Amino acid sequence: MLEENEASSPIAIEVFRLREDNAGVILRSKASGRVATIDAPDAEAVAARLDKAGLRLTDIFVTHHHGDHVEGIPALKARYGARVIGARADAHRIADLDLLVAEGESFDFGGDAVTVLETPGHTVGHISFHIPSAKAAFVGDTLFEMGCGRLFEGTPAEMWASLGKLRGLPAETRLHVGHDYGMTNVRFALSVTPHDPQLEAILAEKKAAGPGGFFAVTTVEREIAINPFLRAADPAFRAAAGFGADADPVQVFAVLREKRNSFR
Repeated sequence: MLEENEASSPIAIEVFRLREDNAGVILRSKASGRVATIDAPDAEAVAARLDKAGLRLTDIFVTHHHGDHVEGIPALKARYGARVIGARADAHRIADLDLLVAEGESFDFGGDAVTVLETPGHTVGHISFHIPSAKAAFVGDTLFEMGCGRLFEGTPAEMWASLGKLRGLPAETRLHVGHDYGMTNVRFALSVTPHDPQLEAILAEKKAAGPGGFFAVTTVEREIAINPFLRAADPAFRAAAGFGADADPVQVFAVLREKRNSFR
């Protein structure tokens, strides 16, 4: 699918399915012609997409070290000579990094500033990339539509803090997520707050789209309204979900994440 940016956006963004449910994302600076991919799930598929469009890859933004996000990096770097940008904290386990970045640092992409957010939880070295001028953030496996990443390395408190950073971005910010788990996530969200009309409408939409549907872009505003993991901050949600309005948000988050781990 093609993400339709506003005409004024300095960066064109294309989103498409890779592997089974990974999101492929290609960014093109309209002013400079620089081209980036978010992670590298499948080198051949990304290269085919680039070559068909007549684009040459200049940058790879790496969110975290898991194989389904980095295994294509060596081939893409060898083919295009692309600059690989990733977390300083993960330099020991992500090969071929050229630019090491950390929380609050920015780097240039064709004249636009890309700000780094450290978002640990899914992994301890996970980072997200925010491009304010494009009203877009690339959040890897920290946040999904109506979901969040499984805690393979981090703690509930770390992930809750990471989600808070994303929640604090401008409401209109488009969040580009690493996978489409939306069908399972909406079913889980409905198990937490049954009969929610927004969630029921989303479930119907996904059923209508069928297997060909692919949803890997959402917004901060939308997720605050529908994502149970972000809604753990809302006393009304906590009460409706059976936790009590005064329950500790981190504990609510931890319980929800544990339930989601075994939900099918």
